[in-house]
Amino acid sequence: MKGLLLIKYGEIALKGKNRPKFQRVLERNLRQALRGVGPFHLRSLQGRLVVEVGAEIGPEGLERMVQAASRVFGLVGVARASQAPLDIEAIADQAVAIATEAVGAGARTFKVEVKRPNKGFPLQSPEIATTIGYRVLQAVPGLTVDVHEPELRIGIEIREDGAYLYGRETPGPGGLPLGTSGRAVALISGGIDSPVAIWMAMKRGLVTVPLHFWSYPFTGERAKQKVVDLCEVLRSWGLGPRLLVCPFTEIQTAIRDRCPEELGVTIMRRMMLRVATRVAGDEAALAIVTGESLGQVASQTLESLATIEAVTDLPVLRPLIGLDKEEIIGRARSIGTYDLSILPYEDCCTLFVPAHPRIKPTCEEAEAAETALDMEGLLVRAVEGIERVDGRQSTTARLAPAEPVVPDPGRTLQ
Repeated sequence: MKGLLLIKYGEIALKGKNRPKFQRVLERNLRQALRGVGPFHLRSLQGRLVVEVGAEIGPEGLERMVQAASRVFGLVGVARASQAPLDIEAIADQAVAIATEAVGAGARTFKVEVKRPNKGFPLQSPEIATTIGYRVLQAVPGLTVDVHEPELRIGIEIREDGAYLYGRETPGPGGLPLGTSGRAVALISGGIDSPVAIWMAMKRGLVTVPLHFWSYPFTGERAKQKVVDLCEVLRSWGLGPRLLVCPFTEIQTAIRDRCPEELGVTIMRRMMLRVATRVAGDEAALAIVTGESLGQVASQTLESLATIEAVTDLPVLRPLIGLDKEEIIGRARSIGTYDLSILPYEDCCTLFVPAHPRIKPTCEEAEAAETALDMEGLLVRAVEGIERVDGRQSTTARLAPAEPVVPDPGRTLQ
């Protein structure tokens, strides 16, 4: 018997006439996520996608497909499903089989939830739920009904080509399909915040180009590898372009030696945004993503943020701006980056931190301090020294445009 996955998407269902454009990208991304797991056929139903696989893939292969699909942005749920004829007895038999399996796994309460897009079916949703629920109670000892917090939800969808039934549903990340909101350069450190910010930007459909600032020998190879590994975790969610690593030692030491100590962090962040702006030009990116959260540290007061972002004309997107640290940590755990982020290999942001940083710097005092720097020379050498890192291999090269995750990622769909 062939296996089925019933896949639900969320926000794109509200896109009106532009919905087909979003759905095409979603289907491309889903195919890419499932590629290599096993042969499959993807088709569309009203408000759903269906993945069909042959019996040879087996239960383990089907579960791998569930896990792969559950990391595709734009999807809100993935369920192993079965299909029954449009006959209430056949539907009841399938529901009993789902309930029997769930009881074997420890379920004790259940609820039947019915959707009926096929209005030609003779029974309405409440009648179907009542009939199927009664049959399950008769056939499966040990189950009771709980309509509020059931351990098992038996989903039934009555459609033109049959009834689709499923039990356990694996949640997806939601959001928009990756590649539907354009392209951005994303600053990534080895800490907790920036990988979460990138993940949240990806959830809004942004193809992100990760950019890391590396101050060797103050920060060593392990610090860089930590960021490479973080990008590999993000890649499992669909991160496309390879990591860019920018040599930052010369810039940081120049700031330390020539600028007021209390403005060091502000000027360092301004230099990062200047580099990111130049990288964005090479990468056809229209924005910069950072992991800043309002008020979390001295450089994240409103005055600091305004002074820092004054050096770029690009929008600076801050997905974490309203989250506190515990919320960020919770999200890092859920997406799989936390354990890497807490490894004790420091990044450049922890270097030369002044004892008393300026909390409310102004653009005027930052610009005055920066006159001591060879601004253009520092920026040119930093950008020219960027290396593009793919997994555990790295190559030093002038930026060449990377392959996008999906075609035309720079196009924004409204």
